[in-house]
Amino acid sequence: MKQIGLYFGTFNPIHIGHLVIANHMVEYSPLDEVWFVITPQSPFKTKQSLLDNNHRYQMVFEAVQEYQKLKVSTVEFDLPQPNYTIHTLLHLKEKYGKDYSFSLLLGEDNLKSFHKWKNYEQILQHHHLYVYPRISGGSIPEQFKKHAKVHTIDAPIMEISSTFIRKAQKAGKNVRPLLPEAVWKFMDEMNFYR
Repeated sequence: MKQIGLYFGTFNPIHIGHLVIANHMVEYSPLDEVWFVITPQSPFKTKQSLLDNNHRYQMVFEAVQEYQKLKVSTVEFDLPQPNYTIHTLLHLKEKYGKDYSFSLLLGEDNLKSFHKWKNYEQILQHHHLYVYPRISGGSIPEQFKKHAKVHTIDAPIMEISSTFIRKAQKAGKNVRPLLPEAVWKFMDEMNFYR
């Protein structure tokens, strides 16, 4: 059974920090592949800074095409809004059930609030969490510290954010080193975030 790690995000834009973490997780955990699950633009919240789904898909596709173990997933594009992780997991289990086992990739900051997620107990019952370090305040709830399905992976701490990249791009700064080359080219050609 193939072990798939799901890395959720808007990836607006995807940057080298995302790639470093995804690649580290697939190389230093039992995962066979990491799928970048692009969170669609909510029809209820139109954020001007959020590029449309297909443009973000194209950037992730460009970013991962040279990495055999990294894939892009549009599974949430066709699911009802707003997206809850539990619904996505149930949908994937239905679609791929026998061949794939799905785990979640989470930043440590998200683990601290994981108990607020819809049906988090059900998620933990059926799925593993692979947690990467983040610099953030607060502490991890006791129930997750020694949990059999919560695995901390000693990945590099990446403090690059898509928000920072968008603001810097808008201000006319050179953000090229922060992006995979193919993503930079696409973003530049399309004149995104300017």
